[in-house]
Amino acid sequence: MQRCVIGVDLGGTNVRAQAFFEDGTPAGAKFENPSRAQLGTAAILDSVASTVRQAIASASAKAESVGLAIPGHVDNKHGVVRWSPNFGEEVKGIFEPWKDVPIREPLQKYLDIPLFMDNDANMAALGEYRYGCGQNKAKAFVMITMGTGIGGGVILSPDSVIGEASGPLILVGGNHGGAELGHIVVNKDGLDCNAGTYGTVEAYCQRDAIIRRAQFKLMRGRVSKLNDLCEGDSSKITPRLIFEASEQGDEVAREVFSEVGEILGVGIANYINIFAPDVLAIGGQVSKAGKYILEPAIHSARNNAITSLFNDCHIQLARKVEDAGMLGGAALAIEGLKWN
Repeated sequence: MQRCVIGVDLGGTNVRAQAFFEDGTPAGAKFENPSRAQLGTAAILDSVASTVRQAIASASAKAESVGLAIPGHVDNKHGVVRWSPNFGEEVKGIFEPWKDVPIREPLQKYLDIPLFMDNDANMAALGEYRYGCGQNKAKAFVMITMGTGIGGGVILSPDSVIGEASGPLILVGGNHGGAELGHIVVNKDGLDCNAGTYGTVEAYCQRDAIIRRAQFKLMRGRVSKLNDLCEGDSSKITPRLIFEASEQGDEVAREVFSEVGEILGVGIANYINIFAPDVLAIGGQVSKAGKYILEPAIHSARNNAITSLFNDCHIQLARKVEDAGMLGGAALAIEGLKWN
């Protein structure tokens, strides 16, 4: 009989949890609650614990462990989030993000099963590798997630390393904070980024940067269906509206995605040159732009990557856009049971 675990995806807006069997099939209903990300640690952890308990209660088999995906620099060994820019609280009018915040120990007071945790982008990559387009067999798998920021994860099989290894292996770096693919610099004098750097993939390709690019084009007097879709209020523009306009053949909307895709492709070329993946997946909510982002990204990557490495890489949209984080958490929970 397959083991049952809980996969949890903690986001800046909501926390989502669901029970899964080892093969990735659901073992219970999906639950989603506000994460209360900026109301302080106690409120955030209460939301996580409540959502996990809902998933445990709904499970059709006894849940044996929990895997938690968290944005930021996550130290699973010590159960601590070293840094996460989206979670914390305001102190005297200044937002103070999580730094060296214990997570496992306080959560274990609510739960009577083991809890494992890691970076959300790493977990999304693991979920997509095992249960999505990686098919649990890619030799070297790279995934980027496009949303509020740009995350990334790298999964390596024993075939992609020299030396003794069993896998799949999640690349985390010496201090477990690596594989920050969104912070690859594509223009050192370019746009600023939340991490305090300039010209990164994230600076150009994250959600708000895409929206600003569309807004600026409208400010310059461009005629676009976006004006109708946002009812003349450009503050209402979202990637979804830009996609809808693109589907209607709108030149401005397609231009926005094309320009973003070209910059994304430079980043992808770097990932190909460094990791030589046979599968590279683009996930996250912005990936729903589909071909309007994918085609220019592939074109740009082809022009900037080493040809032999590009030819061996299959670039595609992720298959588990909605649930990759939870599925990755579930996969981590399964692996964690083997460690214990």
